[in-house]
Amino acid sequence: MEVMRAAGDREAAGARVIHMEVGQPGSPAPRAVLAAAGAALADGRFGYTEALGRRELRARIARYYRDAHGLEVPTERIVVTTGSSAGFNLAFLAGFDPGDRIAIATPGYPAYRNMLQVLGLEAVEIETRAEDRHAVTPATIERAHRERRLAGVLIASPANPTGTIMLPEALEALILAADGLGIRFISDEIYHGLVYDGVAETALRFTNDAIVINSFSKYYCMTGWRIGWMVLPENLVRPVERIAQNLYISPPDISQRAALAAFDATEELEAVRAGYAVNRALLLKHLPGLGFDDFYPVDGAFYVYASVRRYANDSDAFARRMLIEAGVAATPGKDFDPRGGHHFMRFSFSGTTADMMEAMERLGHWLR
Repeated sequence: MEVMRAAGDREAAGARVIHMEVGQPGSPAPRAVLAAAGAALADGRFGYTEALGRRELRARIARYYRDAHGLEVPTERIVVTTGSSAGFNLAFLAGFDPGDRIAIATPGYPAYRNMLQVLGLEAVEIETRAEDRHAVTPATIERAHRERRLAGVLIASPANPTGTIMLPEALEALILAADGLGIRFISDEIYHGLVYDGVAETALRFTNDAIVINSFSKYYCMTGWRIGWMVLPENLVRPVERIAQNLYISPPDISQRAALAAFDATEELEAVRAGYAVNRALLLKHLPGLGFDDFYPVDGAFYVYASVRRYANDSDAFARRMLIEAGVAATPGKDFDPRGGHHFMRFSFSGTTADMMEAMERLGHWLR
């Protein structure tokens, strides 16, 4: 957000900036979503819905799991949320007690750590290794659990900031290990649908006891609509419902009505994903030649998490210089990894292909 603000200041002063810092789609919501929202506005009546969400939307999400994964997920276990952020808050509040320790991967999404801290929970950061494809493993959570009891483990696949996917067999092994240790498993699946290499498997394939969180923000291009969902174990549905009633009353009515149409916009959304694939290929072709040849596997999402060691030991300072001198905005890695992130940058390729090409050209001239 600080980089985005600095880029905005540059643009306000008349400079042109290529945006590679923001983790959101560059495309608008699908036409069917906009049409559904327009019809809802014409109706003009918006109100509270059930705290768990509109029943027809919950049923449509259940159908998504049947169509996309061949899984029968009861509608009763599905909760519509005010974005995935509300889903994480509800999961942490309903699933854990103050002082509980939850393992998360490093590098990882910084809001996990911050939300856990605010809620009186402890984030246990698990450093990942290249030989494990940068995934948390049964051995690493068992080790952390022996040192002091873990109550939960939170995994994202595809991950932010890396875009790396956990192999299905690795995901299954981790879920089984967590289950055997009595550790609650939370699966962040908000980048599902944005996959270029491999398979992003849902945790629901292997267990009914996981908390699964997904969103309409990324694949469905609906970040500002603030609408997501959870799939819960049966024993957490009522606790989550009670907490949601008090914190949020209900998710936004118009966003729920619009989200129903997102599932019928596959052709348009796949065209957007194909654009990301072109951008991904472009960056993977050009970044190594620019000196960014050490990066995590870019399996999904729309990020390249690359080392800047060749040029700097402080990615914050490097990001500032890159913005001012090259007009390219990207995100330094410190927030994703407080220990090693000063060597890394996250480049988002969710913009236009023309912008991505211009960014590579600008960086090439700047780094010569």
